[in-house]
Amino acid sequence: MTVLVTGGGGYIGSHMALRLGDAGEPTVVLDNFTTGFDWAVDHRATLVTGDAGDMEFVGGLIAEHGITEIIHFAGSIVVPESVTDPLKYYRNNTATSRNLLEAAVKGGVQRFIFSSTAAVYGMTGLAPVEETTPLSPMSPYGRSKLMTEWMLADVAAAHPIKYGVLRYFNVAGADPKGRSGQSTPLATHLIKVAAQTALGQRPKMDIFGTDYPTPDGTCVRDYIHVTDLIEAHKLLLDHLRAGGESTTLNCAYGQGYSVRQVVDTVKAVSGVDFRVDEGPRRAGDPASITATGEKVRQQLGWVPQHADLREMVQTALDWERYLQRRNR
Repeated sequence: MTVLVTGGGGYIGSHMALRLGDAGEPTVVLDNFTTGFDWAVDHRATLVTGDAGDMEFVGGLIAEHGITEIIHFAGSIVVPESVTDPLKYYRNNTATSRNLLEAAVKGGVQRFIFSSTAAVYGMTGLAPVEETTPLSPMSPYGRSKLMTEWMLADVAAAHPIKYGVLRYFNVAGADPKGRSGQSTPLATHLIKVAAQTALGQRPKMDIFGTDYPTPDGTCVRDYIHVTDLIEAHKLLLDHLRAGGESTTLNCAYGQGYSVRQVVDTVKAVSGVDFRVDEGPRRAGDPASITATGEKVRQQLGWVPQHADLREMVQTALDWERYLQRRNR
C-alpha cells in the first residue's frame, strides 16, 4: 500500500508526510509548490511536482506507484481572499478535488481522506459545534470545502471507495522535533503572524474586529496543535484500513481562545510587548467557532498530547527562529 499526500510541501501536508515516514509507510508527495516548499518534504517520501487536479497525470502516478490511499491537503485557505476571488477557490479547492476523485476512482484507490474545515459551519453562536450542527458556510472558502465533502459522499455511494473527512479548527504550532512548521512568509494564521511580530519580522499586527458578541469582543477559535491533528489523520487511516465505515469528524480540543488571549500568550511566551492595532471586522469571519471534539475521541481513540496554548506558541516561535536562521 502506498499513500499519496497532495499538498505535502505545505504546512499540514509536510507534517503528514513526516508521520507516515515515521510509521514506515511508502509515501508519494504531490505538490505544485504554489505555496509549499520542496525542502519541507520528508526525505523518505517520493516527491513529485505537479497539479492534483490533472487527472491524467494523477492517474499515471496511481498506476506507477501502486497508490491505494490518498490524503488530500492541496488547496487555497485564506478566507478573506476567497471573498474577493471566489473563482480561485472553486478552481483550486472544488474543481481540483473533483478531478482528483475521478482519477482515484478510475485508478482503484480504496481510501480517501479529505482536509476540510470548521468554516463549513458558518455563524454558529458561542456554543461548541458537533458534526450534526447545521452547515451554513459564510465564505466561498467554506462553501468550496463543503462541496468536496458532498462529492465524496456521492462518489462513495456509487463506487467502492471509503472516505474520511476531518474538519479542522485553527491549526497551530510546529513539529516538536523541529522538522517542519508553517513556512509561508505571508501566512495569515494568527499565531504565526503574532510570532513573526514578536520576532521583529513584522512592524505590527492587527486585530480585525473588537465588537463581536464574545467575552472580550474579539473572535474566538478552537486552536489545535498540528502534531495532534496529524495523529488524528493516521488514526483515521487505520480506522478505514480496518474496515471502518466512512466518517466525518471535527478535529478540535473543545477549548476556545479569543484573539486577544492568543496575542497576550504570544507576548508572555516571547517576552516581547509588540505593537497591536485594532481595526474593523474582516468579511467572512464568524464570531466564534469551537467544537466538542467528542466524536473523534470516541470513534478513533484520539488522545491529544499537545493541547496547551503555550506549547503551541512556543513551537511556533521556535520554528520562526529556525526560518530566520535558514533564510539568512
